[in-house]
Amino acid sequence: MSDEISFDDFLKVEIRVGEVVRAEPFPEARKPSIKLWVDFGGALGVRKSSAQITAHYDPGSLIGKQVMAVVNFPPRQIGPMRSEILVLGLPDENGEVVLIGPDQPVPKGGRLH
Repeated sequence: MSDEISFDDFLKVEIRVGEVVRAEPFPEARKPSIKLWVDFGGALGVRKSSAQITAHYDPGSLIGKQVMAVVNFPPRQIGPMRSEILVLGLPDENGEVVLIGPDQPVPKGGRLH
């Protein structure tokens, strides 16, 4: 278990729901990955990310999917791509990422609480 954090620490992490509007293979990545463009609506708009999710997803299957992401980390350079968000997932029994999203449609940009 990790160190305990305060509720105020939790509130600093901005986790929001967005909809995948574009997805492409990312052959330049060191590990098999997919480039994602996720629309959070409003002022956040569309943000880019790279995700190692090729075991369970192909780019075409991701369009329209709602996903959860941390939107307030600083951007990171991943090969030739600048990742602006961290899309969230959990490992399956083989350690492969399964994306996290709401179990029914919700408005884009909604914040996890």
